[in-house]
Amino acid sequence: MNENLSVLGVFSLLSILAVGGGAAVLPETKALVVETHHWLNDDQFRDIYGLGQVVPGPNMLMVIVIGYHVTGFVGALMAFLGFFLPAGAISWAASRVWDHFEGSPWRRALQQGLAPLVVGLMASGTISIARTAIDGRLTVVIAFAVFAGVYCVKKINPALLVLGGGLVGLALLSGTGAGMPPS
Repeated sequence: MNENLSVLGVFSLLSILAVGGGAAVLPETKALVVETHHWLNDDQFRDIYGLGQVVPGPNMLMVIVIGYHVTGFVGALMAFLGFFLPAGAISWAASRVWDHFEGSPWRRALQQGLAPLVVGLMASGTISIARTAIDGRLTVVIAFAVFAGVYCVKKINPALLVLGGGLVGLALLSGTGAGMPPS
């Protein structure tokens, strides 16, 4: 099958599965992109996800970068359309029906039932990225420090913690010469 159609198909499926947002499908995204189609390796996936976290806009714009990596501009367009159009159409249609059932016990029960599902899916996404990103003592310490900062200091911008963790990692790596290009 044409690689552009594969990109469209993969991200359309992920779009429909993304109950609770893009983070809910991170494990499946990684499985399809890294393990099934071999479009990226673990490090590339982690780096693209990290980039999606620090740039403005929805973090799942990372699908555009993945599509671009696979087949260039057309792949980026296919990934974008595949990931955002189906979910957008379903959300629009559901909102029309949802408003009709305002105040219904059925609607309240559905909301209460979906809440733990969404939390579980988001936790699964976090674990999937952590397995790729945490690969030694240093990254464990950085991860715990960032978690503690987010959990204990309620009014700190998480982007500052991510930046701080990156600077610590860079400083330690540059001090050992690891990851530095040969001179």
